[in-house]
Amino acid sequence: MDDIPHAVVTGASSGIGAAIVERLLRDGWRVTGVSRRPGPAAHPAYHHLALDLSDIDAIADTLAGIAPAALVHAAGVLKVGRLGELDHDDGAAMWRLHVDVAERLANLFAPRLPQGGRIVFIGSRTASGAPGRGQYAATKAALVAMARSWAAELAPRGITVNVVAPGWFDSPLVARWKDHPELGQGVLAHTALGRWGAPADLVGAYEFLASDASAFVTGTVFTVDGGYLLV
Repeated sequence: MDDIPHAVVTGASSGIGAAIVERLLRDGWRVTGVSRRPGPAAHPAYHHLALDLSDIDAIADTLAGIAPAALVHAAGVLKVGRLGELDHDDGAAMWRLHVDVAERLANLFAPRLPQGGRIVFIGSRTASGAPGRGQYAATKAALVAMARSWAAELAPRGITVNVVAPGWFDSPLVARWKDHPELGQGVLAHTALGRWGAPADLVGAYEFLASDASAFVTGTVFTVDGGYLLV
């Protein structure tokens, strides 16, 4: 990679995405953050692109001419619903952001990535299924299947494709459940490390998978969940 590598990070304005941007900048990367709102990063090596990723037709034009060394698709949304009460619009929105947008970004950047480039997606340990999260789990499971397929396709160029699967993290995506009297305590009771994760706990996985140190790691799901369900 170049001496000053360039990463594109989606979901850069808050939560895990913002934490990833901060860590990459600290590590000497040049970062283009993609989100609807400007992120907290104020750094000479940071550039923000305002883009609502639900407007899928705007993605190619907004990102035209950008040729990063790494793509980190951290934008996500979580809608819940049990069978018999599902909101099909919620399911479509999650599919669009987690699967369709990931496909469009990878399709756009793969030809531009250098030898040894990196693609990292945010998945979920819920991809194996969870009550009330069937639609969400389906999108994250599809993301894993795509990532593994693309890992095989891009391997001849030394480009790696991996998925980071968080457990329960104190981020804007799931914060509304942290203080739930049953769910919040249930997470703590079933997490071996006895606490919710913080974005800072997760960014190390992205840092590693975007670095040269991960050159022999591809097609994997890197789970970061504090030992959830070990107890």
